Amino acid sequence: MSTLLKINASLFSNHGQSSQLTERFVAAWQASHPDTAVVSRDLAADPVPHLDGARFTAFFSKPEERNAEQQAVVDFSDALIAELRQADTVVIGLPMYNFGVPSTLKAYFDHIARSGVTFQYTAEGPKGLLTGKKAYILAARGGRYAGTAKDSQTTYVRDFLGFIGITEVEFVYAEGLNMGDDSKNSALADAHKAVAELTA
Repeated sequence: MSTLLKINASLFSNHGQSSQLTERFVAAWQASHPDTAVVSRDLAADPVPHLDGARFTAFFSKPEERNAEQQAVVDFSDALIAELRQADTVVIGLPMYNFGVPSTLKAYFDHIARSGVTFQYTAEGPKGLLTGKKAYILAARGGRYAGTAKDSQTTYVRDFLGFIGITEVEFVYAEGLNMGDDSKNSALADAHKAVAELTA
C-alpha cells in the first residue's frame, strides 16, 4: 500500500479554493490508485508554530543536553518529518497571499528542514534526504501570475522541496479566480482537466 500526504494551507481550511482542488485530486487519485492510504494535514485547523529563537535552538541542541521543552519541540518536528518520509506522494493546496505562500506553510517548511535529517551538506553542496517521492501543487490565485516575475511561489516551493530531496514536482494553476465569473469558471475547468490527466 502506498501513502499520500495531503497538506492544505488555506486560511479557510477545507473551504478554500486550493483545498477544494486537493480534495478533487485526492478523490481522483484514490479512484485510480485504490491501494493508497491518505494522511491529511490542515495547517489552518492544526497550525504549525512559527519558528522562533527557542525552537531554532532546540533543533541544534545535543540530545543529551535538551531540556523538556526543547525535546518537545524536536519531537513535534520529528513527527512531521516521519509523516512526510512515509509518504510516496505529496499533494499541497497552495493559495497565494500577498504574492507569497501562507505563513503557516512557511512554518511547516521551517520545521521539516533539518540538517542531517531531511538534508545534509556535502563537499558538492546540499543533498536532500527525502528522495523517491513526487509532489503535486494545486495553486489557487485571485490574479494571474504564473510565468511572470510576480510568481515567487513556484520557484520557492520547487526549490525548497528539491532541497530536501523531492525533485519531481508538478504544478496545477487555477488563476484569475477573483477576476469575474467567466475567468473563475474557465480557470477551474482548466485545473480540473489537469487534475484528471495527472491522476489517470
